[in-house]
Amino acid sequence: MKVVVFFATGYEEVEALSVVDVLRRGGVEVIMAGVDGDVVASARQIKIQMDQKAEDINYDEIDMVVLPGGLPGVDNLYASELVKNKVLEFKAANKWIGAICAGPSVLGKFGVLEGENATCYPGFEQYLHGATHVEDRTVVSNKIVTGKGAGASFEFALQILEIAAGKEKAEQIKNAMIIL
Repeated sequence: MKVVVFFATGYEEVEALSVVDVLRRGGVEVIMAGVDGDVVASARQIKIQMDQKAEDINYDEIDMVVLPGGLPGVDNLYASELVKNKVLEFKAANKWIGAICAGPSVLGKFGVLEGENATCYPGFEQYLHGATHVEDRTVVSNKIVTGKGAGASFEFALQILEIAAGKEKAEQIKNAMIIL
């Protein structure tokens, strides 16, 4: 399985990088995709070198896209035609989509949460258009994975790892990282 994590200016560091870290520990190929270029600044101005620009990726080879939260990161993800097109394409193709914190609000605004269960950061529930809001820290609904916020980042990342590499691998990484 190959995963793309979209990094837009203002992303939440823990939410984006925990997914990259956990998946790479688990042997899953993950691409840090710069929506705004080769180097993208986080919500707290931490600048990270991307693996590729989002527009240069062959999405036919990608099995899942992930949208981290963070402000103004989610606003920049929502404003990106590329992100919108890829999320809509992945939904139509029944491919995996992940989003955490305020990220699920972007999925709601794109119209891909209709009939799904989803969680999000408190205060963003109104943007989960068509979804049933669930208070759990991580929710899997069909092929959409949502997470509540930065404090649930490792659970969210481990859920994605379980999807990508199996329950045994996710447990192995969880135990190695001493996540209780």
